[in-house]
Amino acid sequence: MFDNNVFIDGTCRNVTENGAVTGFEMQTNITYYRGIPLSMIEYIRVAVDGRDVPVEDIRISVDQADWFSLKEAETVTTYKWEYGEPLYVRVMQDGGLSAGTHKVKLTVATRTAYIPIPLEGIKEREVTIA
Repeated sequence: MFDNNVFIDGTCRNVTENGAVTGFEMQTNITYYRGIPLSMIEYIRVAVDGRDVPVEDIRISVDQADWFSLKEAETVTTYKWEYGEPLYVRVMQDGGLSAGTHKVKLTVATRTAYIPIPLEGIKEREVTIA
């Protein structure tokens, strides 16, 4: 139902810090019609070429300045993921994604105040890394 909100096309890229590729990231829209604090993210999962990324390697940010592990995000109430604004999902992986084509799957689930089950969206895209 919310799959079209997940994994914004053309946003998957490697991340370089201090001259070294430290991982890769993508952007996603919220699977809800309004904003939520980061603490209301139920889970985020990433798979590359059929292999799940360890959850401890995933970081998220609403502003690309402050990054949180998913465990840290459980208590983050001061940063809000607004409807219409992307959430940046980064995977910490030395070397990032190798050059070529990959299938990357992003799953995002959020909790809301009055819906008893998480709202989940799943999107798999074929991405090309130069």
